[in-house]
Amino acid sequence: MNGNDFFGIPIYSIIMAVCFVSAIVVHEVAHGFVANRLGDPTAKSQGRLSLNPIKHIDPFGTVILPLILMLAGGPVFGYAKPVPYNPSYFKNLRMGELMTGLAGPAANLIMGLIGALVANLVIGLGFAPSSAASWVIIACYYFAMINFCLMFFNLLPIPPLDGSSIIALFLSDKALRQYYSIQRYALPVLMILLIVVPYILHISPIGIYIDATAGNLTRLLFPM
Repeated sequence: MNGNDFFGIPIYSIIMAVCFVSAIVVHEVAHGFVANRLGDPTAKSQGRLSLNPIKHIDPFGTVILPLILMLAGGPVFGYAKPVPYNPSYFKNLRMGELMTGLAGPAANLIMGLIGALVANLVIGLGFAPSSAASWVIIACYYFAMINFCLMFFNLLPIPPLDGSSIIALFLSDKALRQYYSIQRYALPVLMILLIVVPYILHISPIGIYIDATAGNLTRLLFPM
């Protein structure tokens, strides 16, 4: 075991896994928290406002999908078990959908900015040359990068991603009901965009988008 391993596991991998799980857990809790504040007790009644990762980990979205994307050489994404909510509780259906949907990306933005702030404080205070401080900066970098990636990825207006909540603002009542009925079939389309398109075209449109958004934002906040 060398200085960059922990019981044979690379420390970088451990840091990234911890950052990823914490980012998706807080993302989902934020959805449930806002929905609860808007009058929907569904997430709270099912114990999904907890920060306990076990309550949120989805075997496919949290483990299998990121591994598939990693092995495929594409951008690595994943998700936690979606927090349940019932839009019928919202006094204003469309605004409730929007606020609940955007709560997750907003939480990721805040966490990413906190990570960048901590890293720059450590650098500004002159602790960077030490080994411990270097690991803090590295952890903050990955924490910020992963949160920004999740934020921009989820802002894509593609069901079932959070950005699709914006669509509800522009639909009639009848169209909105139809939209809800087809959302359940949207995940295979997203998987095609994430896996099949890059495999066939040897280029990832979503990866390019993430690098142009989350990548540039991370590089801007970590001028190292």
